[in-house]
Amino acid sequence: MTVESEKLVERKLVEAVKAEGGLCIKLECNLLIGLPDRMCLFPNGKIVFVELKTTGKPLRKIQQVRHNELKNLGFTVCVCDTVERAKEIAKIKC
Repeated sequence: MTVESEKLVERKLVEAVKAEGGLCIKLECNLLIGLPDRMCLFPNGKIVFVELKTTGKPLRKIQQVRHNELKNLGFTVCVCDTVERAKEIAKIKC
């Protein structure tokens, strides 16, 4: 398996979401740790939260907690650790 860096995967996600007519906003909050890295906004009001990882890296425990909180509120949350997965997410195939 080819290991792809988080930085590469993130760049490709931003490009792919933009190509679909969406916005890929970086989430930075010092007061709430464990939030996904990106919030992707798509036409027709679709929102997807994306956690970016280097290929094969697991979620930290607090990240899993935050993902569960967002999912319980009805949001889609995806983990993205490959360029191919970034393209799938941009097509809203989480």
